[in-house]
Amino acid sequence: MSIPKVAIVGRPNVGKSSILNWQAGKFVSVVDPTAGVTRDRVTYLMHHKERYFEFVDTGGIGIVDSDDLSDDVERQIQFALDEAQLILFVVDGSSPPTSLDRIVADKLRRMETPKVLVINKCDSPKTDMEIHEYYGFGGDLLVQTSVKANRGKTELLDAILEMLPPADETESTSGGVLSEEPELKLAIVGRRNVGKSTFINALADTDRMIVSEVAGTTRDSVDLRFELDGKSFVAIDTPGVRKRKSLANDIEFYGLVRAQKSIRRANVVFMFFDATNPISRVDKKLVEEIQERDKACVFVVNKWDLALERGMTNEKWADYLFSEFASLRHVPVAFITAAEQRNIKPLVNLAQAIYKQAMTRVGTGVLNRLLQAAMRKNPPKGKPSRRGRAYFATQVATEPPTIVVKCNDPDLFDPAWKRYLLGVFRDALPFKEVPIRLYMRGKGERDMDEFPQD
Repeated sequence: MSIPKVAIVGRPNVGKSSILNWQAGKFVSVVDPTAGVTRDRVTYLMHHKERYFEFVDTGGIGIVDSDDLSDDVERQIQFALDEAQLILFVVDGSSPPTSLDRIVADKLRRMETPKVLVINKCDSPKTDMEIHEYYGFGGDLLVQTSVKANRGKTELLDAILEMLPPADETESTSGGVLSEEPELKLAIVGRRNVGKSTFINALADTDRMIVSEVAGTTRDSVDLRFELDGKSFVAIDTPGVRKRKSLANDIEFYGLVRAQKSIRRANVVFMFFDATNPISRVDKKLVEEIQERDKACVFVVNKWDLALERGMTNEKWADYLFSEFASLRHVPVAFITAAEQRNIKPLVNLAQAIYKQAMTRVGTGVLNRLLQAAMRKNPPKGKPSRRGRAYFATQVATEPPTIVVKCNDPDLFDPAWKRYLLGVFRDALPFKEVPIRLYMRGKGERDMDEFPQD
C-alpha cells in the first residue's frame, strides 16, 4: 500500500503552510503574507501513532498570481485533491468567512473524499465563540488550531488518523508480497498516432483473452477489461496527446489532463513511442508526469517492424531513450508491433513482473545491512566533526517501495550520495525496475518514532 496523502487546501493566507511547518517541526513550506507564495505542491512525510502519511501543501485556491501562473496553481491544487485520501480544509478563525471561503467550501462539498475542517488562527479561547459561522462549511470532523498559540496540534493529527482509510496488512508486515494481488490497471499513454488504439485492438484479439468494453471511471477514458492466463487486467485507454500553438503559451498539451488522470489511476504505465519518429516535447511531458507520480512504467517502442527495415537495433533505440531520460535507466524497454500483434503477451507479462516488484516489502534487517555496508564503502563527505551518520532504515510503504533512513542530519547527505544509496538498494533488492522513494529523517525530527526492528 502506498502512503496516504493528506491535501491541505483553502484560500490564501489562512495558514496552510504554517500548519505544515508546525506539524513537521521544521521549515518545509515558505510562509509569507503575500498571497500565492506556495505555487507547486510541497510534500512532507509524517509519522504518528504507527501510521505514516504525507502532507501535501498547495497554493491558495482562487489566487490572482502576479506572474500569471494562476491556472498552473489551480491545476496543481486539483492534482493534489484528485490523489488525496483526506482533505484538510483550512479557514481563518480570527475573521468571518469570506466569499472565497464559501467558493472553496462549495467546491469541496461536491467531492466524496473525507474532509477535516481546520479552523486555524484560534489563538485564544475567547475566539472560540466567534467561529460558529464556519460550522456550515461541512467536513466530517472539525478541529480548532493555532500555530501561534500551539493549540490543537495533537488533536489535528488524531483527527487525520481517524479519517484516513484503515491501514491494510502491508503497512505493518515486515516482509513478503501481497498474498492476493488486486486487479492490475495498465494506463496506455502517448502522443497521437503512436499506435495505442491498435494496441488496444490487439489486446482484444490476442488468444485466450476475454474482453468486455465498459465505460471508464472518467468521461475521458475507456476501460478495457481482459483476462490473460486466468488473471484479470484493466487497460485504461486515453486519447492521444498533441501539441497546440497558443497565444498564452508556446505549447499547450491537448488531452494532457486526461492522460494525467489515467497515469494516476494506473498501477503500471505503458508509455508508447513511435519507432519511426524522434522523441517529442509531448513525450517528455508525459514521462515527466509518470516520474512525478512515481509510477512503475514500461517504455513501449511500437511499429518496430518499420524501424527494423531502416536498420535500427534494440540497443540503439534503448540508448536513445536513456540519453533523453537519463534518470530513468531502471525502466524496462519493450519493442512491439501492435498492428501484427507481435510481443503483446510478453509485454503484459512484463507489466505483471514490475507490478510485483512495486508491491514487494523488504525486512528492516536486510535494509540495515545494506545501509551499513554502503556507509562503510562510501561514507558521506564532510568534516570529521560533522560527517553524515545513518543509523537504520525501514520500508514504510509499497507502490512505490518507500524507504526511510534515520540519520543525524539530512543536510549532511548530498544528492549524489543519496543517488548512490538508491543505486545500492536497487542493485541488491527486488526493486530493480520500479521507482524507489527515499526519505532521510534527522535524529530529532518529530515525525520519526522508533522504527520497528526485525
